[in-house]
Amino acid sequence: MSKMRRGGLLRAYLAASYLLAPLSTRVLRKRLARGKEHASRWVEKQARGLAPRPDGTLIWLHAVGLGEVLSLRGLIAQMAAQEPEAHFLVTSSTRASAEVFARNLPPRTIHQFLPLDAPRYRRTFLDHFRPDLCIWAEQDIWPGFVSDMQRRDIPQAIIAARMGAASYQSHRKARGLYRDLYRVMGLITAQDDITAAHLRRLGAKVRVTGSLKPSAPALICDAGALETLRATLAGRLIWAVAPSHPTDEAMAMAAHEIVRKSHPNALLIVAPRFPDRRDAFPAHIPRKSLKQSPRQNDAIWLCDTFGDLGLIYRLTASVMIGGTHDATQGHSPWEALILHTAVCHGSQVANFAPDYAQLAEARAATQVANAAQLADFVLSDELTAQTQRADTCVQAANLQTAQLAIDLLNLQGASHV
Repeated sequence: MSKMRRGGLLRAYLAASYLLAPLSTRVLRKRLARGKEHASRWVEKQARGLAPRPDGTLIWLHAVGLGEVLSLRGLIAQMAAQEPEAHFLVTSSTRASAEVFARNLPPRTIHQFLPLDAPRYRRTFLDHFRPDLCIWAEQDIWPGFVSDMQRRDIPQAIIAARMGAASYQSHRKARGLYRDLYRVMGLITAQDDITAAHLRRLGAKVRVTGSLKPSAPALICDAGALETLRATLAGRLIWAVAPSHPTDEAMAMAAHEIVRKSHPNALLIVAPRFPDRRDAFPAHIPRKSLKQSPRQNDAIWLCDTFGDLGLIYRLTASVMIGGTHDATQGHSPWEALILHTAVCHGSQVANFAPDYAQLAEARAATQVANAAQLADFVLSDELTAQTQRADTCVQAANLQTAQLAIDLLNLQGASHV
């Protein structure tokens, strides 16, 4: 492990981090009152109420939010297969990530909220869990934790990093800080060439390994609910817009009117990215939160609860990925593709630009610009061929993730070199 240089910016950050603990209770309680924190587990962000540490090797992986956390499952599965005695600790920051990940928890894995980056919280957390390896995923990396783990000789890596132009400009202002952090990493990988170039300008040694999302296991769902809905909806053309935002929903509903001209019993499932938007929909639309299942004469079903994408993608032949027609700049297409659901999307996909570029090159997803094009996609007889091409992309990603798992596990043995 390389020796860490603690330059002026890092020293200033570490000094300022002492101010976090005195302010944390007030800030966290305000977030709790707004529903932004878990009612019983928010204290984990102060390194309190921690789960017991499993015996043996413990590999710690951190990602900030829902999509990033779910993407870790494929990597965990690969590492678990190669090191059968290892256990895994996954941390994240958002309430939604904890709730959905709990329903998709890999074997030998526990979840905790990442404590705030304050010295006493870091010390308590690291003393308790004593990780043998730390893996930072995609975008989130905390200087205090990185510094403390380097002092403890715990190997670290950054994987599947993403950094666009705006993020790079922000990081560039603190180049010295990030250079110090990147130097102690045993491995840094990026999702795309643009990110890799940005990281290199910040002082990192990096290689491109792509996204983790294509190699994640399929999202789970309630098997009984799936069986019941399949029986109820047998013979109907079913498609979805998910995770959806208002612009997506308006286009989907206009397209659905076109679809129903040739398929009067077609059903559109709408799954808002933020379920608390349910009141924005007409009251007559059946909704899952009220345990209402769609009936034969229902044209739309509102799936307005978190964690139901596994159910939706198994029910539908095709889906328009939401957030691709507005400033949201897209959601991941892979959760649908893994379940063999044909995907279409809009042009605004900056959050997942390399993913959609890969799919476009493989003709494994379709871009649509308006309701007419969306209706044509839903009614296309090419959907099966498109999903087969997507399966090839997924298989290639699985091989890449298997090699990444080997490289990460090898860091444990190299930590004292």
